[in-house]
Amino acid sequence: MDVKAAPNGVATIEDRILRITGYYGYYPGYSSQKSASRSSVTRCKPGANCPITRTGISRQLSPLSVAEDSAAPILELQSRSPSGICRHSRVERQIRSGEEGTQTHTENNSQENQAQTRCQSCTSTFLKVVWGFLIILSVSSSWVGTTQIVKITYKNFDYPFFMTWFSTNWNIMFFPVYYSGHLATAQEKQSPIKKFRECSRIFGEDGLTLKLFLKRTAPFSILWTLTNYLYLLALKKLTATDVSALFCCNKAFVFLLSWIVLKDRFMGVRIVAAIMAITGIVMMAYADGFHGDSIIGVAYAVGSASTSALYKVLFKMFLGSANFGEAAHFVSTLGFFNLIFISFTPIILYFTKVEYWSPFSAVPWGYLCGVAGLWLAFNILVNVGVVLTYPILISIGTVLSVPGNAAVDLLKHEVIFSVVRLGATIIICTGFLLMLLPEEWDEITLRFINSLKEKKSEDHTEDITDSSVHTRSRSRANGTVSIPLA
Repeated sequence: MDVKAAPNGVATIEDRILRITGYYGYYPGYSSQKSASRSSVTRCKPGANCPITRTGISRQLSPLSVAEDSAAPILELQSRSPSGICRHSRVERQIRSGEEGTQTHTENNSQENQAQTRCQSCTSTFLKVVWGFLIILSVSSSWVGTTQIVKITYKNFDYPFFMTWFSTNWNIMFFPVYYSGHLATAQEKQSPIKKFRECSRIFGEDGLTLKLFLKRTAPFSILWTLTNYLYLLALKKLTATDVSALFCCNKAFVFLLSWIVLKDRFMGVRIVAAIMAITGIVMMAYADGFHGDSIIGVAYAVGSASTSALYKVLFKMFLGSANFGEAAHFVSTLGFFNLIFISFTPIILYFTKVEYWSPFSAVPWGYLCGVAGLWLAFNILVNVGVVLTYPILISIGTVLSVPGNAAVDLLKHEVIFSVVRLGATIIICTGFLLMLLPEEWDEITLRFINSLKEKKSEDHTEDITDSSVHTRSRSRANGTVSIPLA
């Protein structure tokens, strides 16, 4: 139906609708030109020779030309043959396959990274365990060697305080040994003075001053000397096995002091371990009766363990935790303090003839150097082991010195152990091992038990499923076959 032209030049209803709706390709005469372009299209049947016709309408620079150009790819895609559609589908498949390949490659890379991370963690754990076993053997061997050489030295040189003073002076070499390891392993090497100042931060932000040297070093140096001196006195009265077993009680004393002074967490299992340690001490004292050298030797050994525990608790209270360099600095500082301020004590003991030896050449310097070197090696290994492996392995190395000393006493010194002493040693070592349990040991144990129960229930369910499947297969194999009647 034709409509007359309006005054504004709009000729048809379609033109009016397009004008009112604001179609972006609209211009006056849009519908007429569109109908002309439709009439110029020739439809041909498939396989027929279609004449090539060209429209006589020339494109104008108008919004319609832009719209037709933008719609041209769509029209071209619609006018393509089935082969063009296939090509388009192939392109889409290639794109999809490329995306799937990228996703697969990304997943493979993530899996490889996870595998590498697991491999690295397993390698580090394996190295820690290997270092741990080496440290355990080294710690126990050095402590057994120190104890046995002291027993040998007592045959010719029976002066424990001089031996203690001489061995403590060797602590000065701790920091030089640490710095030598730093030069051998560190990529960025520091000067000795710079490294010394860096490690002196254990005393505070200002480093080591004269006031801090006297205030912080004096009590620890006294406790260090007293611990070693009482240990050597105990070795004069008891066997090496008994003294090393009684010294293991220091772990229980550390827990009791930390619970009282530092307000550490209360643990029932450690209370049991402390009770076992006290029981072992009483049994050790009762082994030869509450008289004679036995009770005095037990008192010396327990005093050595007590001063060692007090040293550790005070160190944690005032200085906190320390790394390897800071520990080396602190122990070397103790050696300097011992050399400067404690040297007058052996001199006084010499002139008062409490520890007097007549010819200076009679001093067994070889044995003394052996004791001092092994003692220094023990202290270095304890601090190195904390860096290289797990700290619990260091404690295990310490308690293994008890059977080591027992083997040496039995084979070399032909010591006969009584049943009471043997029982006391076992009780003390058991209490020491209980002290090594972590704070969350009860939760870890419950998780482990629950995991075992779940695993057993899963295995039982799988066994029932397998047996039911096997029963069904047997019933099918043994069942009758029904033949349909004709």
